[in-house]
Amino acid sequence: MKQMADSQVTGRLTSIMKKINLEDQTEARGYRKIEISTQRNYLKGFEFDKNSSFNGIFNAPYSLTHAVDRASGELVVDAFNPANLVNAPSGATHFRLISSLSVVSDFEYNATTNSYDPMDAALNEVSDIQYSGFLDLYAPVPVTTISATLPNGAVPTVNTTVLQCIGIEFYQQVGPNYYLFSSGNCLKVEDAF
Repeated sequence: MKQMADSQVTGRLTSIMKKINLEDQTEARGYRKIEISTQRNYLKGFEFDKNSSFNGIFNAPYSLTHAVDRASGELVVDAFNPANLVNAPSGATHFRLISSLSVVSDFEYNATTNSYDPMDAALNEVSDIQYSGFLDLYAPVPVTTISATLPNGAVPTVNTTVLQCIGIEFYQQVGPNYYLFSSGNCLKVEDAF
């Protein structure tokens, strides 16, 4: 995450959560719920680095799907030539694609603790992150499928939202080792369901 987010990511996410909080008109101010499950559109398309858009770096055709129970999802990237469709930082030789599923619970105000608590604490922050293999920036890439499945048979409930994120990381190969670049990497919330 450090290599994929700008220094203001926390503030930008807090701003979105405040907007979602203000959408709840059923409780008094200060006691409103944060019902992400009814306001998912606020998170769709969220870039973790506002200065580096996923679609500005990666232009190959791809599609996302998820299971009806929201417990699994796939990123499928058609075969492509990275020389034409990946805007890599200078010196990079390889890249990896990332697909992740993360569960975020709705939150409600707890007057006893004077804080917001997740409505489904057991599922909140459950996630799965999967990576492609190391893909050569100078060779055609075959059709690539990356599947993510929530661990331990977790099935999201009505009070949760699943964030399906996609990203890219850049590496330089030196001998048999791959070294992660500190720039050019990006991550995006592609879908929220």
